[in-house]
Amino acid sequence: MRDAGFEVKAFKSGELASVKQKLGVPMKLASCHTGILEETGQLVEGHVPANVVQKLLANATVKGVSAPGMPQNAPGMGALDGNLVTVDFNGRFFSKD
Repeated sequence: MRDAGFEVKAFKSGELASVKQKLGVPMKLASCHTGILEETGQLVEGHVPANVVQKLLANATVKGVSAPGMPQNAPGMGALDGNLVTVDFNGRFFSKD
């Protein structure tokens, strides 16, 4: 995210499940990382590519997006291959990158 121009502030929590619940992350979409976009309050769950975060910022009606699990074709996991599907917090398709 830093390489894409985002300012990142990292915090560790021993209560990640509780934090996700308080933020409204659907448990079925929960992943290893949770991000809050200070500008909009929107949420990013898991290894979501920076270009998808840009799409999220352009769509204020979407509360958050997730790359559920730890997909092997996600940033930080492997090479993007054009097949990484992200979903919104209602479980609907958001993007394929």
